[in-house]
Amino acid sequence: MVSTEQAGAALREFTSVDEANAESFARLNAADPWVIDVRPAREVLPGYRDNLVLTSGAPMSWHDYTGGQREALIGGALFEGLADNREDAIAGFASGEIEVGACHDYAAVGSLAGIYTASMPVFVVANRAHGNVGFCNFYEGKEPRRLNYGCYDEGVHERLLHVNSVLAPVVAEAIRRRGGIALKPLIARALRMGDEVHSRNAAASILFNREILPAVLDMVEDGVAGVRETMLHLAENDYFFLRLSMAAAKACADAMVVPGSTLVSAMAFSCRGFAIKLAGLGETWFEGPPPIHQGKLFAGHTEDEITWMGGESPITETIGLGGFAQACALSLQEYQGGSPEVMIERNLEMYAITYGENSTYRIPHFGFRGTPTGIDARKVLETAVLPVMDVGLAGRDGGQIGAGVIRAPRECFADALAEHEHRFGSR
Repeated sequence: MVSTEQAGAALREFTSVDEANAESFARLNAADPWVIDVRPAREVLPGYRDNLVLTSGAPMSWHDYTGGQREALIGGALFEGLADNREDAIAGFASGEIEVGACHDYAAVGSLAGIYTASMPVFVVANRAHGNVGFCNFYEGKEPRRLNYGCYDEGVHERLLHVNSVLAPVVAEAIRRRGGIALKPLIARALRMGDEVHSRNAAASILFNREILPAVLDMVEDGVAGVRETMLHLAENDYFFLRLSMAAAKACADAMVVPGSTLVSAMAFSCRGFAIKLAGLGETWFEGPPPIHQGKLFAGHTEDEITWMGGESPITETIGLGGFAQACALSLQEYQGGSPEVMIERNLEMYAITYGENSTYRIPHFGFRGTPTGIDARKVLETAVLPVMDVGLAGRDGGQIGAGVIRAPRECFADALAEHEHRFGSR
């Protein structure tokens, strides 16, 4: 945590908040994320402990978690063998014998409930421009019932084991044999091919498969086990790349931290509500109510089933992707509702609340204009335009029941700027 005195002294290095924002944006724009490895969480996440289960959103105590996010935490404890049954898991969390932590505190991000346990493999993404690292765990597969959607049963357990024992080791070996893979140019190309790398990752997943193909062919010749099975899994799961785009976004966003900046460095939600961080206010979260949503539900589901159980995939919007590149992915209308006209209008809105335009991520529909990048909390309040995010929608009984668009609540930005003024004076 940055003290008021330290923050004030640091801000005096700049003549204004605008200069602090310029530095924060420059660091974000220059970030260079590379996926360099896949390792179990216990081996690479800083300070990770074997009895720790991570989840999405601002840090909370065990007793604050409800609904699907609570169920996901219990499932994580059972999968890791930290408890023999549901009752023991609940007792373990309540006593502190099983610890619960927030993903962001460990340089990680999680999709939906975002569960990490010690044995789960995570992508290691290094920001070569600034030296920091971001992490994200593996995609479980396209089955609607997944741990990150609050489900845990025998099928979920077997799929998680399969990720640990077959899929992750093969992908890890391929990445290492390639000497790492640059993600920024891959994402930029995927945008030109119809992705926004949050709710649509079809092109990015194909491009990643192409990047590892030379190593995969060598691995086949070397008789490495599980290669064919892994490549078939990657070929049929368009969402595989989302976890790479999230880890890349985390590694980029963490480099934005500049005392005094009013640019947003993280957005996430939990079962309790939505929260943001500002790049100029260190690790402090500013919380508000659940996000405003609209979407399209899968057949057989209704609006009253929608529930919030966490989510940190909006880290992609934080760096100018996802909803901030929505005009790249007009085919999303079939998946999450809306129309091309509405998607284009929403995307254009985001330029009003951002510091600048990304020099690498560009939108063909706008004449290759850079994506709106660097959400400025001041502009959010001045314009009353709320950041837009593409997300999956979870059901109260677990599993994914649809997809749509959410807007961050205004309260987070108002509270963040009030604290900014307290620490730094007039904004």
